[in-house]
Amino acid sequence: MAVDSILSSPLGPPACEKDAKALQFIEEMTRNADSVQENVLAQILTRNAQTEYLQRYNLNGATDRETFKSKIPMVTYEDLQPLIQRIANGDRSPILSAHPVSEFLTSSGTSAGERKLMPTIKEELDRRQLLYSLLMPVMNLYVKGLDKGKGLYFLFIKSETQTPGGLLARPVLTSYYKSDHFKTRPYDPYNVYTSPNEAILCPDSFQSMYTQMLCGLMNANKSSGLERCSLPASFGPYGFSSSTGQQLTEDIRTGSLNPKVTDPSIRECMTRVVRPTQNWLISLPRNAPRTTGSELLPESGPTQNTWT
Repeated sequence: MAVDSILSSPLGPPACEKDAKALQFIEEMTRNADSVQENVLAQILTRNAQTEYLQRYNLNGATDRETFKSKIPMVTYEDLQPLIQRIANGDRSPILSAHPVSEFLTSSGTSAGERKLMPTIKEELDRRQLLYSLLMPVMNLYVKGLDKGKGLYFLFIKSETQTPGGLLARPVLTSYYKSDHFKTRPYDPYNVYTSPNEAILCPDSFQSMYTQMLCGLMNANKSSGLERCSLPASFGPYGFSSSTGQQLTEDIRTGSLNPKVTDPSIRECMTRVVRPTQNWLISLPRNAPRTTGSELLPESGPTQNTWT
């Protein structure tokens, strides 16, 4: 039910008080973008005034925009790469950040054939969590009833590496999904997934995808939306289902799990999920022709693609 109060947003009537606060935050940030950005710049320069990088340019404590623009040059990733490599190799001095670098986020593109490394700090995860939390309040403005079912999300982690200095290097969504922010997230009726954490966090693409598809199909009558995040190119949900539809049908009919799914954490959690003979499949005979897969997917709410 929409919230009609002093928290109502110019964007539209929020679905709940929590959404109202999020939409109000968006309005404040965008309406006053110039002053907000000026304050953010001042905070960054103040916090990192003693870093090796800023010390090069003799800001002398200045935090205003004009001084910054006149003294700090435009640079490319390649310009910063020697400093980034020192951090990756284990140098813990304040080179680019006054706060300790906690890990590296990797780019989807490459530089000289290598993924770019972007140093990040623990506090940045809080900002990312805030950013992600603004998604559903906006969606709720245009799609009603998302609190009435589960979201059929296909979420995946990608491979991670370790730098010579011992810091992890991984994509931003992998970092988020492996964090406590995601794994211990509070219940939110507007953001309930059909996929269990164990399937999302499984590093094996096939086992992760199969389990998420199975859970989505078992919750077909509860699904209110479909989203694909970080999906391996060879495992689009429609094409994937086309090659495995018969096994999915059998697993749902019998309450079993494909023996190719061997991950212990997935198999343990699925003992609490799978139940034989789902009503929506009762009409399918055991010798039914091989499904194309697309008809197994529920006709749910909006589909959203998020590629990283």
